[in-house]
Amino acid sequence: MFDFDSFHQAMVRQTVLCIGDLMLDEFVYGEVSRVSPEAPAPVIAARRSEISIGGAGNVARNIASLGARCIFVGLIGKDAAAAELKTALAREPLIESILVSDAARPTTRKVRFVSEHFRTHMLRADWEMAHPARGETEQQLIDTIMPLIARSDVVLLSDYAKGVLTARVIRNVIDTARQLGKAVIVDPKSPNFAIYRGATLLTPNRKEFAEASRSAADSNESIAAAAPDVMQLADCEAILVTQSEHGMTLVPRSGEAVHVPAYPVKVRDVSGAGDTVAAVLAVARGAGAGWEDALRLANAAAAVAVGKQGTAVVTAAELRRQILPHAFLAAEEKIVAHGDELEARLADWRQDDLRIGFTNGCFDILHPGHVKVLTAARGACDRLIVGLNSDASVKRLKGEGRPVQSESARAEVLAALEAVDLVVIFEEDTPLKLIEQIKPSVLVKGGDYTRERVVGHEVVEAHGGEILLVEVLAGFSTTRLVDRARGGKA
Repeated sequence: MFDFDSFHQAMVRQTVLCIGDLMLDEFVYGEVSRVSPEAPAPVIAARRSEISIGGAGNVARNIASLGARCIFVGLIGKDAAAAELKTALAREPLIESILVSDAARPTTRKVRFVSEHFRTHMLRADWEMAHPARGETEQQLIDTIMPLIARSDVVLLSDYAKGVLTARVIRNVIDTARQLGKAVIVDPKSPNFAIYRGATLLTPNRKEFAEASRSAADSNESIAAAAPDVMQLADCEAILVTQSEHGMTLVPRSGEAVHVPAYPVKVRDVSGAGDTVAAVLAVARGAGAGWEDALRLANAAAAVAVGKQGTAVVTAAELRRQILPHAFLAAEEKIVAHGDELEARLADWRQDDLRIGFTNGCFDILHPGHVKVLTAARGACDRLIVGLNSDASVKRLKGEGRPVQSESARAEVLAALEAVDLVVIFEEDTPLKLIEQIKPSVLVKGGDYTRERVVGHEVVEAHGGEILLVEVLAGFSTTRLVDRARGGKA
């Protein structure tokens, strides 16, 4: 089995130089209400829109989301889209962005209109100039990139054919990287793979590979048969061909071809999945992963990416959960901070229309009474979140000498239970803020409470949820157990 934790330690020490076509991605979500009377096209009633860093910028975001550092070089115009991209990139602490401006070019912008009900892309509108950068702009790109290669562990070229990666830019980058002993990974767009000559790895999709190899590329065997000629033309060490729902095929120059099937996942959006694959391959190779391990990591990352809406990024924690069998997931994978990570989990569960349950407590010494409540709570929902009082909170509620166990120890014990899907530590005396964030479908407490005494019952019921009171198991009390252990009265 791949040692993911060791890989992650090496991963966060990597610096990837990512060069490519930056673009502003906008997704407009709404409902298709009717057919336009002016033209045979659908009319979308827009409900919401999201703007994100797209193209090669999304590759950079994926590198950073894995914990590695990214030096990013891209090309923008001098317009509103450029200003939005600068602001967005400035918010990414692990990305050092160096953007070359050309007032004669518009910043590439793509607007996708998506039916929320059918999860279908209906239309895409592009604003771009897809001509190669010329003259002064091309030279400025080269002058900007050259000193950065020595600072990187891996170089990644993300080619969307929008003008950044001209033949001259590519040649200068690859030749310099090879002289410095740096691996170069290319997500190609040109069907002439000879312009990437000297790269370490090319990652075309099946259509791009078929055009470049002039082969059908309609099976794993035909891809493996056509790859040696392509590798000789590009003088590369390996070719990885992505095949969407049919998985990925890696053909190294020395050794046997390896094919991995796609994970059986619910596909929500394929936008940016190739960006994720390129990012994971770059970080994995930089961290010392072999070809096959890098392939399997990229395949797992793609499965996570297509399960999200828009040009999404994949975190190291999500990748770990995808690649490891369920039995090998550490308890800490179920422990999250009260913030963005919790929101991400909630968004995934809500997207799948899962019923979310919540209960809370100190859980200082776990006993059968706790287990009964937790088991009953899990039986009433699809995913159970347990709110856990922090050490400071327990001390305020229970007095000096409590808790007996630290919050990290209590959280790990809870997370090890099959009934518990997520543990969230909160600092307040009550979990009201947490309940307001989660808005659970069912709020569970022991039967020694009444509905009116359950903190958060108003919030839950206001959103159509219910309160479930579970009959307590007589004879079990944490306070009594602590007293008995300390020689007090039972």
